Amino acid sequence: MTPQGTATLALGDKNYSLPVFEGSEGEKAIDISTLRKQSGAVTLDYGYQNTGSCASTITYLDGEKGILRYRGYPVEELAAKSRFVEVAYLLINGKMPDAQEREEWSLLLNRHSMFHEDMRHFFYRFPDRAHPMAILSAMVVSLSAFYPELSQHRGDEGEEAINIAATRLLSKLRTIAAFSYKKSIGEPFVYPRHDLSYCANFLNMMFYSPVHPYEIDPVVVQALSVLLILHADHEQNCSTAAVRLVGSARVNLYAAVAAGICALWGPLHGGANQMAIEMLEEMMARGITPRQRIEQIKNSKGKDLLYGFGHRVYKHYDPRATVIKETCYRVLKALNIQDPLMDIALEMEDLALRDEFFISRNLYPNIDFYSGIILRAMGIPKNMFTVMFALGRLPGWIAHWKEAHEDPRFKLQRPRQVYVGPTLRHLEPGQCTTEPSHMPLARSR
Repeated sequence: MTPQGTATLALGDKNYSLPVFEGSEGEKAIDISTLRKQSGAVTLDYGYQNTGSCASTITYLDGEKGILRYRGYPVEELAAKSRFVEVAYLLINGKMPDAQEREEWSLLLNRHSMFHEDMRHFFYRFPDRAHPMAILSAMVVSLSAFYPELSQHRGDEGEEAINIAATRLLSKLRTIAAFSYKKSIGEPFVYPRHDLSYCANFLNMMFYSPVHPYEIDPVVVQALSVLLILHADHEQNCSTAAVRLVGSARVNLYAAVAAGICALWGPLHGGANQMAIEMLEEMMARGITPRQRIEQIKNSKGKDLLYGFGHRVYKHYDPRATVIKETCYRVLKALNIQDPLMDIALEMEDLALRDEFFISRNLYPNIDFYSGIILRAMGIPKNMFTVMFALGRLPGWIAHWKEAHEDPRFKLQRPRQVYVGPTLRHLEPGQCTTEPSHMPLARSR
């Protein structure tokens, strides 16, 4: 990037000139990387709310306007006209695949859907009550041991080698996720089928059993594809930043993605859809009406939250929420399900969007508010919700790991801090349990 101007920072009686860069959508960024060298000062930004850690070509997000685009394509358009595997190709390779690339990509996904048979033993050693996310992260990092030949990215591999690594992880994560679920309920594993699409394959591995054969519904398959597309990337979110941060130490792709999975596990990030569905379930179980819950939240002075509303970056309606809400209607209708949680959610949304308390705080529905209802209708248990999020987010993680390693400005990430602890002090007699050293003290230099 070429600087588009300069900004002047006044600190004490001195002024410092800092370059200003501009993104393709007009975003301006002040480069403060040399500020400490010039002035001895660092910037302080809790939670990195206004700090750009990189320049990226992958995703554009404007929370004030409710815009989300992957490589320039609106996420709504991709969800309506594309399949998840095509969007994964777009994110990782920078363009939509043509017919030949689509076929080759699908072949790679099928070829690498199985994992080393020895990895089955890992599943049997996990406790019966192990959370699927714990299993998922452990199994992903173990791939480094079974597939070491492409685990390190040195920057000199060809596109084919990178695509093999990407499709290997995309395919195997789907299989690992399904096996994790089967392990948790004590059912035999179901192996992937090469005659099924990516999403249909996953659903079959999740729900097929010899006793209860699973009928694959095309509406459910399409809904799962949409759900994964909407989760595929979201700029520098917590888990993606974790993948970039860990990846900056030059760890392999599997280790970096395992770090992203662990970050996603948190209730403030990937676990939010489970919190939203549990809120709705609690309201139904206790007979709390949407209006009562709304008033409870308003009177709690911030102690109670309306899960599934509001977002760290969106100050407008989350564009993904509109798509997921429409998809939710289609799934419930196709499966002939009358879910009372959907009725509660719709009334909650209607009340909140007409209440000044929520409007003034920019609290609009986000993707988590309705995604849990879709997953519930599909038969996916709550402890698998975050696993589904990880499946969707995987292409974005791979794309960011790849982009960071191909960036000539790539370097080990090492944030600064402002130290506010005690100043210099020394141990007093009686504070130590060891005898004092009789060695002479080194002279200070």
